[in-house]
Amino acid sequence: MRPRFHHILVPIDSMAKNNSATDIAFELAVQNKATTSLLHVVQEIDSEGDAPDEETTEFYEHIRARAESELERISQRFLDADIGCEVKVRIGDRLREIVEFSRQHQVDLIVMSSHRIDPDHLAETWGTLSYKVSVICECPILLVK
Repeated sequence: MRPRFHHILVPIDSMAKNNSATDIAFELAVQNKATTSLLHVVQEIDSEGDAPDEETTEFYEHIRARAESELERISQRFLDADIGCEVKVRIGDRLREIVEFSRQHQVDLIVMSSHRIDPDHLAETWGTLSYKVSVICECPILLVK
């Protein structure tokens, strides 16, 4: 049987809540011998088109370095299993960056964390990043709760 998935994307925000998503992505990557990309997007602060000042640039670089270090730690599990795994940290709009990355890299599955929808507070819990990604991206999306 041919592998169904060749490239799996795992968008990761806060590292602790992504353990289940990375575990499932790992299992699917091993079963399918799929390349995996771990992507963290630092949400850019809207400065109305102004170039970031030195303090803001340092702030982004600090967050980028921390995220890259954590993603490298997570990626080691994939690499130890002989699964190709790349680590990417981008700065920008989280939705736009995830969608663009999936298109540019011909991702055929996205595995990401989500949260349970509160039926009593639909308006506050419905329009999440994971929901938006699931609607906009063209490839299959596996939301892990």
